[in-house]
Amino acid sequence: MTLEKTDSVWNHKPFWCQPWSIILTGFSIITGSWLLFKIVWLTIIVAIPISAWMGFFVILFPKLALQEINQEVN
Repeated sequence: MTLEKTDSVWNHKPFWCQPWSIILTGFSIITGSWLLFKIVWLTIIVAIPISAWMGFFVILFPKLALQEINQEVN
């Protein structure tokens, strides 16, 4: 996969792997946990890995992909 400097990694991903779908899925799982069980500690246990997953794919992944591409170009 080659990206130009102004290109975004999201342009090369399918619709189900876009930031909006990742965030919507994560919040739906966390909210669903609360609505289903209504137990705070269980919702927190669900929210921690889901939030880490969302953070990785929405924040870290694009930065890491851009770094990798910049290293390949140099």
